Amino acid sequence: MATAHSRHSETRSLLQAHAPAQRQHPPSTAPPAFIERLLEPTDVRINGTRPWDIQVHDPSVYQRTLRDGSLGLGEAYMAGVWDSEQLDETFARLLRHDLDSALNHAAKLHFAFHWLKDRLINRQSRSRAFTVGERHYDIGNDVYQAMLDPTMSYSCGYWRDATTLDEAQLAKLDLSCRKLELQPGQRLLDIGCGWGGLAAYAAAHYGVEVVGITVSRQQAELAAERCRDLPVDIRLMDYRDLPRDIGGRFERIISIGMFEHVGVRNYPAYFDVAARLLAEDGLFLLHTIGNSTTSAVTDAWTDTYIFPNGKIPSAAEITRALEGRFLVEDWHNFGPDYDPTLMAWWQRFDAAWPELRANYDDAFYRMWKYYLHASAGYFRSRQGQLWQIVLAKRSRPGAYRSVR
Repeated sequence: MATAHSRHSETRSLLQAHAPAQRQHPPSTAPPAFIERLLEPTDVRINGTRPWDIQVHDPSVYQRTLRDGSLGLGEAYMAGVWDSEQLDETFARLLRHDLDSALNHAAKLHFAFHWLKDRLINRQSRSRAFTVGERHYDIGNDVYQAMLDPTMSYSCGYWRDATTLDEAQLAKLDLSCRKLELQPGQRLLDIGCGWGGLAAYAAAHYGVEVVGITVSRQQAELAAERCRDLPVDIRLMDYRDLPRDIGGRFERIISIGMFEHVGVRNYPAYFDVAARLLAEDGLFLLHTIGNSTTSAVTDAWTDTYIFPNGKIPSAAEITRALEGRFLVEDWHNFGPDYDPTLMAWWQRFDAAWPELRANYDDAFYRMWKYYLHASAGYFRSRQGQLWQIVLAKRSRPGAYRSVR
């Protein structure tokens, strides 16, 4: 299991391995002409005066970005080579013009390596299933308790009628339960239950019995503690082991913020497991981040530092895997709601940093800031989507009534 010390030592080692050589005299930070041409349509300038302009402290950022694409850009930020006063808006402007794709194509060798890796290796295989739990979710519950709302929901809130993060997350949990048409006495399977927020809410407010699974040991331990007095069973396990280890069928299944770890080549197996466990007249709610287009390659910086072996699905990839397995009863996109969710997480994390820094170093702070702000920009640009998809078998009678 990863510890805070080992996780942050690993971050420092990665940064040191890619650190630029020391210079005797400060060189010019003016950008190469190629970089200026790339930035021109985005209205982001190098060393400009607007809050979203990029301030370059060392020109090594250009070489690192052209060589390694998004990985080099992110590592340069973590190393303090460049800054932006309004980092979230910087990324919103860059991603609105798909500059991430342009940079990765410019870094041809790096892009080709990751393309081949995604094609040749099942990066979300059973043997790798627990990697993201160990390297992301197990970094320390103190970070997540400081950053998240009291339900510890680590997914997009629903802001339609909400003005605070707490309200938005409770609204999302209730929206999810209403879409599932939960009734007292039903069994609910929560695939990727996190710290048990949805499981606890559904059990307490809708009278259902819940089995929740996660690949994070720290999540499982804290979720079990938080759900101790409720009819909730939390287990540390991979979804592929569900048919063997969980008996019977469930009237309802939900998966919030876990599908991004499944991987395209595993979608058929994932939906086959869900179909095997769902009652003939049951409902399955899939809550997932989505990409506006199908992308062959996972973002290299995010894969290295945040979500190893992750893959954001496109609508085409999901529907291709659903065909012959489930009907789509409802498809709800509230992707713009992820922007205020992420910025609220950042505000809470930043406010808690004076206490957190005793266990985490400054490299972790810059990494986490980059992660949350870049993610907010991703959704603000509308490249990122957030989908709640209600699924059912053909055997389910009657029409489904959409809920918002």
